[in-house]
Amino acid sequence: MSLESVRAFFAEKAPDISVIESPISSATVTLAAEAYGVEPGRIAKTLSLRVGERVILIVAAGTSRMDNKKVKAAFGGKPKMLGLEEVAEITGHEVGGVCPFGLKSPLPVYCDVSLKAFDVVVPAAGSTHSAVRIAPERMAELVSAEWIDVCEHRP
Repeated sequence: MSLESVRAFFAEKAPDISVIESPISSATVTLAAEAYGVEPGRIAKTLSLRVGERVILIVAAGTSRMDNKKVKAAFGGKPKMLGLEEVAEITGHEVGGVCPFGLKSPLPVYCDVSLKAFDVVVPAAGSTHSAVRIAPERMAELVSAEWIDVCEHRP
């Protein structure tokens, strides 16, 4: 189970961080903001993309929007969102719970600079009813993410 792989990830790498669960769905940015009592920008959404033969994850602020031109310039190819089944198969997480923690197999993770506007962000934790509260810098460090600027930043 995906939630369990995320719990195991934090137990090993950051035991001070606890997974929080919500009785209501947090599958979208709007729902997650309501479920965890934060502004939508603080929701750290994880985008699962294929660029050429590579699969990458980009974590960005909830109100930001991916800029295809910036992604193409950064990765040398046109980005394509993974399909629902591909997401679960590759990441081990269901859509709405995708996060850079506890992945089925290692993937390159990039954190968009839009996250730096916040001291704490709330990414999903492997299911549509779970999340963690974490500083963006700590998240990037824990998943060996590279910082990148590939989104339009919206308030």
